[in-house]
Amino acid sequence: MKIIQATSEIPGMTKEEVDRFLELKLSLQLATIDEQGWPNIHPVWFFYDKADERLLLTTGKSSKKTQNLREKPFVYFSIDDENSAPKGVKGRGIVKIVEEPTKTVSAGDKMSIKYLGTLDHPVAKMITEGAKKGEVVLIEISPKFFSTWDYSKAQ
Repeated sequence: MKIIQATSEIPGMTKEEVDRFLELKLSLQLATIDEQGWPNIHPVWFFYDKADERLLLTTGKSSKKTQNLREKPFVYFSIDDENSAPKGVKGRGIVKIVEEPTKTVSAGDKMSIKYLGTLDHPVAKMITEGAKKGEVVLIEISPKFFSTWDYSKAQ
């Protein structure tokens, strides 16, 4: 994965730092384009598949983001942490919509464990059941690059 600094004035992150950062419980801001050409921002939970360098998320099969991505499978995303010295990862990527329930359930379970700590939570169960019924799809983002910043390294 190509990792670049977001700006020359602010230090960026290493590949290892990016991998650790993407494991945090932060929301991914997903930008899609609607049928009229307007941008839409969707805050979502995600799971970073380190081995395949993909960002995974689940969403409703008929959701606005799914509709937008069927027409234009390109996204821009940003994940940032404002809780301490601001840092984050952003980039753009190509999207694949996966409607295979077993893959969707697997990704949904990984996100539920990451954000909820259990598969017994009502939201986790809702994601799993929706995926099994084909009402929830998996969105796989293949990033072209990660643009990073980390103000904690700034002098």
